[in-house]
Amino acid sequence: MLQAQGRAVHQCDSGWVPVFVDQEQSISLMSVGFLLERPDEAVVWRGPKKSALIKQFVSDVAWGELDYLVVDTPPGTSDEHMAAVEALRPYRPLGALVVTTPQAVSVGDVRRELTFCRKTGLQVMGVVENMSGFACPHCAECTNIFSRGGGEELARLAGVPFLGSVPLDPELSRSLEEGRDFIQEFPKSPAFPALASIAREVLNATPALLC
Repeated sequence: MLQAQGRAVHQCDSGWVPVFVDQEQSISLMSVGFLLERPDEAVVWRGPKKSALIKQFVSDVAWGELDYLVVDTPPGTSDEHMAAVEALRPYRPLGALVVTTPQAVSVGDVRRELTFCRKTGLQVMGVVENMSGFACPHCAECTNIFSRGGGEELARLAGVPFLGSVPLDPELSRSLEEGRDFIQEFPKSPAFPALASIAREVLNATPALLC
């Protein structure tokens, strides 16, 4: 997604230096993928070792001054999620942005994620519904392949903000796979206003969350 494959992580006095993905060094990145000898190597670690690495990514990386630190986690409520929450707690994380797809199975999984957030004291910034319809690249018509509205209903029942729906867009998928700038190249995509609106919602909510 960020064209950072094969980059090396270096050490400095403050710890690991993150990988910068642009010349202005406005976006920095850290991933276990940078620490593997081969990109297709599986990470077969038990819980304590994974938890220790997560803590290192928070405390032993020379992040510098940040506007936002975004932690992308897979679905689940495992030890790794607990380790991430505990490692970030001293820095007062703003909260969790929870993503679901419209199907009932996905919504059920994400409902448990919301329970996890409440039990760990992590505020839920909102719910996003991904894959909310398929945007045809030829006529721009949106077809609800996986149904629609599951994320919005989940947010309503949980009493948390619903931040918006993002349709399946072939151009967005291609941009992510090729590491291209989707916002610059496809401003007329139906996914663009959805993503922009969600970003505005998060930015507008930040001052209140800092209080």
